[in-house]
Amino acid sequence: MASVDVRTRSGEATGKVDLDDALFGIEPNQAVLHQVVTAQLAAKRSGTHSTLTRAEVRGGGAKPWRQKGTGRARQGSTRAPHWQGGGVAMGPKPRDYTQKTPKKMVQLALRSALSDRAAEGKVAVVDAWDFAAPKTREAKEALQALGLTGKVLVVLDRDDLAAFKSFRNMPDVHPILNTELNAYDILCCDWLVFTRVTLPSAGEAAPAPAPEPAASSENAASSENAASSENAVPAAASEPAPAEEQA
Repeated sequence: MASVDVRTRSGEATGKVDLDDALFGIEPNQAVLHQVVTAQLAAKRSGTHSTLTRAEVRGGGAKPWRQKGTGRARQGSTRAPHWQGGGVAMGPKPRDYTQKTPKKMVQLALRSALSDRAAEGKVAVVDAWDFAAPKTREAKEALQALGLTGKVLVVLDRDDLAAFKSFRNMPDVHPILNTELNAYDILCCDWLVFTRVTLPSAGEAAPAPAPEPAASSENAASSENAASSENAVPAAASEPAPAEEQA
C-alpha cells in the first residue's frame, strides 16, 4: 500500500497517510477510460444545431420555368439543395448525444484515473485549507510552497467555501467537490490534491443485520403446546355415544 506525506498549507510535513490499493493501486483500464471519457464529453454537447431542409426554407413554391422548350434542365423549385439559398440536404438536426454508461464502468474508470496519477506520484494530501477569507494570493503561495506546478485539480469538501473561492480565479487550478470527482477532470490535470477529509477510500462492507434472539426452550415448548392444542382433534367424549350404550 502506497503512502503519501500529509503537509500543511505552508509545505511542512505532519505525517503520512496510506492510499487505498482498491482505488489507487489497480492496473488502469485504458479501454474503459476511453469509453467513459467519450461518453462524458458527448453528454456536454447541447445538441441544439439545426439546419433548414427544402421544405422549411421560405419561398420556392412556383416552378422556375416551364418543363420543356427552354433548353435548360428541368427544375421544380428554387429551394432545392443545389440552388443558392436552398435547403440543406442531410444537415444536422437537434438531437441528444447522451450515452448510457454502466455505473460499474464509471467507477472502474475513476479508479483507473486515480491509480494512473498515483503511479506517477502526482497525488498530494493537505492537512486542511485553513483560509480565513477567500484570498487568491494566499492560494497561489500555498501551491508554490507545496511544489505543485502545471494544472492542478483541488478536491474540496462542501464546507471549504473559502478555499473554493480562493482557487477558482486561478487559470491552471480547477477546484471540484469530492462528490463530483470524475475520470475526465483527473486526466486533464497534472496534480491531484486532496485533504484528509476528501481523500477517497474503499468503504467497508456494511455490517450484516444482527440475528434475532432465539426463543428459550420454555417459550418454544409453550408455543408448541399452544399450537398442538389449537390443531388438536376434538376428544371422543364430545362425540355422541353409540346406540347400544344409550339403550
